[in-house]
Order: sequence, then C-alpha cells, then structure tokens
Amino acid sequence: MASRCGWPGSVISPSVSTDPRTSPPLKPCLPTHEKETQVARTPRLRSKFIFITGGVVSSLGKGITISSLGILLQARGLKVNVIKLDPYLNVDAGTMNPYQHGEVYVTEDGAETDLDLGHYERFLDITTSRRSNATTGQIYDAVIRREREGQYLGDTVQVIPHITDEIKQRITDLARSEKGTDITLVEVGGTVGDIESLPFLEAIRQFALQVGRRNSVFVHVTLLPWVS
Repeated sequence: MASRCGWPGSVISPSVSTDPRTSPPLKPCLPTHEKETQVARTPRLRSKFIFITGGVVSSLGKGITISSLGILLQARGLKVNVIKLDPYLNVDAGTMNPYQHGEVYVTEDGAETDLDLGHYERFLDITTSRRSNATTGQIYDAVIRREREGQYLGDTVQVIPHITDEIKQRITDLARSEKGTDITLVEVGGTVGDIESLPFLEAIRQFALQVGRRNSVFVHVTLLPWVS
C-alpha cells in the first residue's frame, strides 16, 4: 500500500480512504528534493561530537581546553580525534604574521596549520594532518572550484547550504578518517561575536541537529573578569 501524507488540516481527495481502520495515519509530506537533501546531509557516524566555541575575546585558551578535555576522555579508554575550524579567509597559516596568530605548525603531511594542532599532538599523543584544520579560505576555494566545474548544475551558490555543507563535510571526513574514533572534538576559532564565524556556527548547529542530541554537546569558553 502506498504511504499517505499531507499537512494537518489539509483537504484529502475523496478518492483516498480516510477510515482509520483501513488506512495508515496521515504523515506530513516533504517535497522529493527536500527528502533527498535531508537524507544526503544526515551523517551516519559512529563518533560522538564535542563542539568548543569561545566568547568575548580570542586567545582564551580554547586549544588548551579542548586538549585537556581530550586527555580526560582518553583516560576513560575513548579514542579521540580533533579538528580546528578557523574563520579567517587565509587558505592556511603559512603566510600569516606569527605575531598575530603564533608560530605555524607543520603537520606530518606538510600542511601549514594553526599552532593549536601542536597542542593537540603533544597533549593527546596523536598525529594530525591537513584534515585536522579547515579555514574559511579553504572552504570558499573548494565551493568556488566546484561551481566553476559545473558541479552545482546551475544552482545559485549560497552560504546556506553550500558553504555550511562544505564545513559539515570537513567534520565528517575527519570523523571517518580513522576507524574506531569514539569522540571527535571540534574547535571553532575566534569568538562567536565575529561576523566571519557565523557560517561555522550555523554549520555546527545543523550538524548537531542531524547527529542528534545524544551524539553532540557544546562547550563555550568565555572571559570572566575578576574585579578586585
């Protein structure tokens, strides 16, 4: 029997039986393209996710916080992996002023990344890679290249869903890069008040909804001044 769907209060064709004894309950309909999109965007992952954000000012120590949290999880026998999302438009940290962001950390596969990846490796005794760091520059570059190649089939390319989907894909790729990962730690650089952080915040909001509340949690690090 074909499934029946419709919105509450909608008019049902007289040819469709509405007898509850012979018909299944009416469920809300979604357009075909929306159904396909929802399925495509829902990650089926073994890993659970912890998202770390910061507020008020940058350089609060989110990298140390997430590394310390990772050690505690490892002490419980869990396998941990980490990704740093940087909202700046630079493709990588290789050409950035070290007085602004600290020394560049070069991963085993040659990627020039944020210094927080060095904290992750030293604290957690793991090997990071270019998958462990994603910048706004990399995200936009990937999306624009796909648009030039015609992969979006004429769609209007927008921040939502194309940029946010690319951010979510980077998180998914890292979570799947190593078998048996129990927890994926995701650090969003900068502060939640930065305009450039908005696509990342929207992406992790969507991601958390898609994997479910039992598989994701948010940790916010903020400045708490002590006035003596």
